[in-house]
Amino acid sequence: MSAFLCGAAEVGGATPRDTMKEHLLTSIRITAVLLAITCGIYPALVWAIGQLAFHDQANGSLITRNGKVIGSELIGQEFTSERFFHSRPSAASYDGSASTGTNLGPTSKKLRDSIAAAVKSFDVQHNVPADAVTSSGSGLDPHISPANAYAQADRVARANAIPVEVIRSMIAAHTEDRLLGIYGEPRVNVLQLNLDLLARGKARV
Repeated sequence: MSAFLCGAAEVGGATPRDTMKEHLLTSIRITAVLLAITCGIYPALVWAIGQLAFHDQANGSLITRNGKVIGSELIGQEFTSERFFHSRPSAASYDGSASTGTNLGPTSKKLRDSIAAAVKSFDVQHNVPADAVTSSGSGLDPHISPANAYAQADRVARANAIPVEVIRSMIAAHTEDRLLGIYGEPRVNVLQLNLDLLARGKARV
């Protein structure tokens, strides 16, 4: 009976081996086409759209001065000079390759001690903004709150011999509102603000 069926299959058309070969070739063709689309055409199309429509953002929102990259709008930097606004604390030491938070819980003595030390060394000791003494989840937050910036205004004004009213107006000019008016919180990009401050300092010289 089996011999009869096998003979009928051979007489009526392709053998099981031919059918398997056909399915295998079809699978290879489909895989090759999908590979070309998902690993070649689609990424190239997204890259091209990004370069044309969002060039700066697609390349890291880099900030350059005199042809040299000095930072990114998206990655925080450490500023220690009294002349500049300081970023919020960073558990990653502002290392872009080691983004991390403290991973310390609210009952951690180490966390309480670090916050107490930060409060003691901050420009004001009353109504200290939370982001001035706590690190962000990434350790690379490029922004501070307007309250944090205004709390540093007196120090920055004294160090640069610039009227505090001017410093406050700069903070207001660099304050970014919530996205679409509802998402996130008002914020100030520290690097952008310090670059503006540096430019004004040069203008005074």
